[in-house]
This record gives sequence, structure tokens and C-alpha cells, in this order.
Amino acid sequence: MEIAEARRFAQEWVAAWNAHDLDGVLSHFADDAEFTSPVAAQLLPETGGVLRGKEAIRAYWAVGLERIPDLRFEVVDVYTGVDLIVIHYRNHTGGLVNEVLHLGPDGLVISGGGTYLVADAAAGSGVQPA
Repeated sequence: MEIAEARRFAQEWVAAWNAHDLDGVLSHFADDAEFTSPVAAQLLPETGGVLRGKEAIRAYWAVGLERIPDLRFEVVDVYTGVDLIVIHYRNHTGGLVNEVLHLGPDGLVISGGGTYLVADAAAGSGVQPA
């Protein structure tokens, strides 16, 4: 992926997240995409942190948006690889996070994961108790 394309992808991604537009974020994902997250493991322990399919990802992110009403991201930088993009960002609590996204031939995310600098990723993400 070219860096200009990766930056465009990241701009669309952050705009959708900051608007709390799940459809906008998920428009970049294949229907059978897989996403892993330590926050998902904490919020939805039955998943083991692995979400399979766009609808499972949507359900997880909907819970996240409900529990983090002030969620907002700021892109720090964007990195590219072969069919890979890493979006390094700061969340609304000031925490640094990376989304590592593997793209299929059609440019849609087929797998990805969130990575955190803290052991308690949910608290670091500002998740409010249920």
C-alpha cells in the first residue's frame, strides 16, 4: 500500500470513529473479517478477544461506543507494509494505541487487531463500568 493511500484510509477511519459512525468504520472491512482486541476480551470475555465477521465486530464496537460516549481519536502516524496498514493514534484518555490491519486484494480489511501499551486495555480506553 502506498503511503498516500494509507494516510487517506486513516483519515476516513478516524473521521468515522470521531463521528461514532459504525457503518463508516465498517465500510473498510470485509464481511468475514476477523478482529482481535484485549478490550474485547475484557468487555466480552466469551469472545476471548477474537471477533469473527463484520457483525460480531459491529456488536463489539457498538458496546464500546455505548460505554465510551466521549470516544475520540487523533492519528499520530500511519505505517504501511505489504497489504498492511498500522494506524498509530491517541485515544480520548491520552493513551497510545495501534490498529494493525491486513488488507485483502480488494482493499478491505480481512484481519486486524488493536494493540495497547497498558495491561488493562479497557481501563486505558476509558471504558465506563457497566
